[in-house]
Amino acid sequence: MERIHLDTVILNASELLTLSGASHAPKLGSELGELGIIEDGGVAIRGNQIVAVDTTKNIKRLVKPGSHPRVIDAKNKTVLPGLIDPHAHLAFAGSREREFVQKIQGATYMEILESGGGINVTVKATHKASRNTLVRKGQHTLNRMLEYGTTTVEGKSGYGLEPKHEYKQLLAIRDLNLIHPIDVVPTFMGAHVIPTKYKKQPEKYVNLIIKKMIPTVAKKGLAEFCDVFTEKGVFSIEQSRQILLAGKEHGLIPKVHADEMTTFGGAELAAEVGAVSADHLLKVSKTGINALAKAQVVAVLLPATAFVLMETQYAPARELINAGVPVALATDFNPNCMTESMQLIMTLACLNMRMTPAEAISAATINAAHAINRSHLVGSLEPSKQADIVIMDVPNHEHIPYHFGVNLVKNVLKNGKIVYLTQ
Repeated sequence: MERIHLDTVILNASELLTLSGASHAPKLGSELGELGIIEDGGVAIRGNQIVAVDTTKNIKRLVKPGSHPRVIDAKNKTVLPGLIDPHAHLAFAGSREREFVQKIQGATYMEILESGGGINVTVKATHKASRNTLVRKGQHTLNRMLEYGTTTVEGKSGYGLEPKHEYKQLLAIRDLNLIHPIDVVPTFMGAHVIPTKYKKQPEKYVNLIIKKMIPTVAKKGLAEFCDVFTEKGVFSIEQSRQILLAGKEHGLIPKVHADEMTTFGGAELAAEVGAVSADHLLKVSKTGINALAKAQVVAVLLPATAFVLMETQYAPARELINAGVPVALATDFNPNCMTESMQLIMTLACLNMRMTPAEAISAATINAAHAINRSHLVGSLEPSKQADIVIMDVPNHEHIPYHFGVNLVKNVLKNGKIVYLTQ
């Protein structure tokens, strides 16, 4: 075995979860429960990349004599890839805690939206905010996400709705990606809701998205994906199709908010247009499930959204997994769902969607990476991948969703550097 210069070694992990072997295609079915566990495991890091993943004994043998890498002792701890959040709404202003009370009193999401609340409130606040204000607020959010183990996150626009404000959001997201350790992947979501002034002329707004916003976003390189809230009372199937195909023509990869409030055909549309993911899926039909499986569209499930809406029905994770649909998890961080913790998401997935701890971890790492086209870089601990690593102060992976309501993270490494450390 050749001995090499290393910058950092992680040793003595009680469980090292490699999630290996799924970089080219997401984990399906029973594979979702396979974590690639190495007991008494270790990781060798040089620069920003993983060099080797093996037992502690073998990692020690790699260290070149005379070199002095940083040693991180993970004894009695669990080491896993940095968590990936593939559905979040980052750059917005204001908050909506008053609606929290309305929901407790029985108001539904759509009732609040139709009465002028919901997204409309955040749009007004975001219009008033400067780009710098959005960046400062976004930094605060990303700091919390990092503390809870997230190292890559998707960031959507959608609270601008008017061209200049959508661009402002996306520019703020770009700024955040440049200044924060977390990698932020941008998504254009001008089709979040029909603005109030276009309520009687929705096609005029759809045309504005297609003819002006999408070409400008693409030309300026402001986003990688194009997302639409496909739902009864929001964007119809045909409107969504037009927007997603227009985005695709300009190089923006489709994503779909699908079948959240009603069985609407959003999953089928996601499969039809070749979306990388279909998200929410609380009310997805069997036809939709089969379409997602056939097209291998990642189902991004958002249990915290159902939780805060006090829904009795969650996305049918077991049906999706059994049908061969690749399943991922995300926070859906937004003013209606204020959580930055992927740890909480895994707990909710286990308790309310009957996913096992191993399945939830796969869905929050390697499959989540597939949902944002980052599986070649992150999502597993394998040689040549980014050294994005979380060390949790728990003896095994089952403890992660089991011990909820606290932060279990001890260390976070991003590109091989320690970016968060508890005392």
